[in-house]
Amino acid sequence: MFKAIILLKRKESMSLSDFKDWWLNDHAPLAKGLPGLKKAVFNLSSGDGESEFDGVSELWFDSKEHFERAYASEHGQKVAADSLANVSKRERILVEEFEIVG
Repeated sequence: MFKAIILLKRKESMSLSDFKDWWLNDHAPLAKGLPGLKKAVFNLSSGDGESEFDGVSELWFDSKEHFERAYASEHGQKVAADSLANVSKRERILVEEFEIVG
């Protein structure tokens, strides 16, 4: 299984509460519609100020090719545009997941 880990830093003008509201209530339903998405988990920072990022999403696909096709689609472009419009920094880490305990 292929996974994309996406680290997000909210815009400076956005409170953590506003970021949470946008991310979970607006962006998550949009991301949920990515073609070929198998699983999605959104992890919100505790807000203690110790992290450079405010949220980390984990998106599972069958393969890197499925991930690339999803974001190349019209819907995927909307998901990316929505994200970039609401964050000051976005980093993607593309990984192959190896479950050790579960």
